Amino acid sequence: MNTPRPDTARIAALYRYPLKSARGHSLPAARLCATGIEHDRQWLLVTPEGRFITQRERPRLALLQVELGALGLSISAPDLPPLQIAHAAARLPCRVRIWRDECSAFDAGDQVANVLSAWLGHPCRLVRFDPAQQRLSERKYSGAIDAANAFSDAFPLLLIGEASRQDLSRRVGRDLPMNRFRPNIVLEGLGAYDEDELLELRVGKVILQVVKPCTRCSITTTEQSTGTLDGAEPLRTLKGYRFDAALGGVLFGQNLVMASGVGSTLTAGASVQLRWRS
Repeated sequence: MNTPRPDTARIAALYRYPLKSARGHSLPAARLCATGIEHDRQWLLVTPEGRFITQRERPRLALLQVELGALGLSISAPDLPPLQIAHAAARLPCRVRIWRDECSAFDAGDQVANVLSAWLGHPCRLVRFDPAQQRLSERKYSGAIDAANAFSDAFPLLLIGEASRQDLSRRVGRDLPMNRFRPNIVLEGLGAYDEDELLELRVGKVILQVVKPCTRCSITTTEQSTGTLDGAEPLRTLKGYRFDAALGGVLFGQNLVMASGVGSTLTAGASVQLRWRS
């Protein structure tokens, strides 16, 4: 006998990553803007040629701790001189490439670039997303919704069920912290991988549509507390039961777009109304 699917779940945690591939932090509440959680992945490190840099090639980025203030952000890490960067300081227009997208951005200048390059051991520059542009998710997945992104990979929000993380940890044989998977929203009250069958989430005026499974990369194998690779797990285990040939990778989590709710606030602990695919 099939277990009835729940009508509601609970937001267990909310996360924001102001600098793409740097350390994220949990939020008691998160305001939604057109590109997802406000200030999420608003900043990015790029090569001198403008190509984006992530933990895929530079796992040490996991050690960068970013704090947001009213005027800008501060960046700290072991062996890194403290950096304070005002939003207004990133004012030099530039073009950067993230995956197949070429985007407008603002460069934070040579001094910041030199400090971060020396720490990373690789030439890089810090840039801020230009909010005057629209970088949209593929219509193949978002349909009629203009799903705007800042420097997220392809979608504004990522959802993971806590039960899925627990099941994967059990299969791997050790606890895998949620920060390996870098979600924005974590739900409690679902069965393992139930998020795969979700169609829509509602919280007050917020309507989030589930549009595409998330194919996972080597960032999931990086120990986020040390910025070092930690073997082949969990990708090796996921390949055994979560590989999707059509999407060309292993699946864990679901990408979301906003049908409505810009300007609304999500709160940790809030109840979510669920709509299922079947």
